[in-house]
Amino acid sequence: MAGRLESKKVLITGGNSGIGLATASLFVQEGASVIVTGRDEGTLSAAQATLQAAKGATQHVAAVASDTGDFRAIQSLMNTVRDQFGRLDVLFVNAAIAHPEPLELITEESFDRTVNINLRGAFFTIQQALAAGLLQEGSSIIVTTSISNQKGAPGFSIYAACKAALRSLVQSLCLELAPRKIRINAISPGPIDTPGFGRWGLPQEVVEAARQQFTSKSPVSRFGDADEIAKVALFLATDDSSYVFGAEIVVDGGVSLPI
Repeated sequence: MAGRLESKKVLITGGNSGIGLATASLFVQEGASVIVTGRDEGTLSAAQATLQAAKGATQHVAAVASDTGDFRAIQSLMNTVRDQFGRLDVLFVNAAIAHPEPLELITEESFDRTVNINLRGAFFTIQQALAAGLLQEGSSIIVTTSISNQKGAPGFSIYAACKAALRSLVQSLCLELAPRKIRINAISPGPIDTPGFGRWGLPQEVVEAARQQFTSKSPVSRFGDADEIAKVALFLATDDSSYVFGAEIVVDGGVSLPI
């Protein structure tokens, strides 16, 4: 039986772990050929092995080292995608960084690094995929935002601001791309149990306190799994969502609901 993404070509930025890798794995199971990107060679190698083991005989998978915060690296990535795939049916703009920094400790360097990857890089990934002719009629673009873009996130102010900007960007680009029959939508995750959570260089007790705080705010009293986000991404990648344009789907276990 053919998968729901049979013969589709997919690029997932930040696909070497967490939500990105879970989505890549599901997409490969559904018949897609997938390229994932990341900056860490170790997790990229592991991701390559995971996807290679899951793919079928006619599928192509690759893990490419690429820095979303570097414009030339984005251009080089699109050349690689064009050489290997020729087109993109799905572009999942997922790469991001998040580090806790109180307002007084934010530096110009840390501000620029967060914005370069979380906002600037996301924008130019979409722009350069279009410029390379990879996205055509019927393509689906998916952007990872965050519930912090509306609730706010003390200690993560720049990250949250970038995610709010992405929510607005999705709506604006939807109006530009819809006439070309290219869809763009967003997924807004709540607290998800991924390797990125707690990779902050802080004492473990601080990380655990943050985990407990998130859990206490959830009506279902747990973190989400990366696979639960991947299933929403699959919906947005297929024709099941053919009338969904410019939406932001919240997947947070009810954390963002007013209490």
